[in-house]
Amino acid sequence: MTAMAGLKPRHFLWEAENGVARVRLNRPERKNPLTFESYAELRDTFRQLAYADDIDVVVFLPNGGNFSSGGDVHDIIGPLVAMDMKQLLAFTRMTGDLVKAMLNCSKPIIAAVDGVAVGAGAIITMASDIRLATPQAKTAFLFTKVGLAGCDMGACAMLPRIIGQGRAAELLYSGRSMSAEEGERWGYYNRLIEAETLEAEALTLAKSIASGPTFAHGITKTQLNQEWSMGLDQAIEAEAQAQAICMQTKDFERAYHAFVAKQKPVFEGN
Repeated sequence: MTAMAGLKPRHFLWEAENGVARVRLNRPERKNPLTFESYAELRDTFRQLAYADDIDVVVFLPNGGNFSSGGDVHDIIGPLVAMDMKQLLAFTRMTGDLVKAMLNCSKPIIAAVDGVAVGAGAIITMASDIRLATPQAKTAFLFTKVGLAGCDMGACAMLPRIIGQGRAAELLYSGRSMSAEEGERWGYYNRLIEAETLEAEALTLAKSIASGPTFAHGITKTQLNQEWSMGLDQAIEAEAQAQAICMQTKDFERAYHAFVAKQKPVFEGN
């Protein structure tokens, strides 16, 4: 295992305390676009999180009133026009690898969205486990606006599972913005929160999750993602095996003794 609380990234902001890491893209003057470098560093960070024993929950936060404007027009889209197929495929695989790393990091991820979350910024919210937003949040999978397909970074697989096939198809064909109200009504956002309290409420939720049986939370995240491709019989068997593993943990034993003593269990993540 490794320690990551003291991480010093070059291309985004990182703070960590009591098992909760806060991530922000750090170009607020341009609504926090992603670059080749920030894509790669985020991918590597989420990959490393799978082995971190001092981070239990990640909160992806806005910066300067916006979440992310997606891939930078000048730093990414411009250079892509000049690339050959091999280079383009290397890029699209790298961006997809960020989503894979988020799904497989074993840590619950909360996206707290304010302002714009578009393109790859919307994908980051989609790849998170729980999504909170302000009433001002605008979320758009706007790939068709730049002449591309809507099937970017797993959107055609994941978005229909969150909001339904028809709604996802409309957003991916049109590239239009999904309002915060629509997002909450459709189940994309868990709830809407005023901007002044968004970060505080996201951190409260993160701390609540981090105080639980974190090893078991990692198992839950794994099953939520892996069971997409399973039949029902496979899923039930996978959950039987996963639960048997969790029953061997000290946290399961701690919960039992606390229940018998009529006390609240204190989980330690093992």
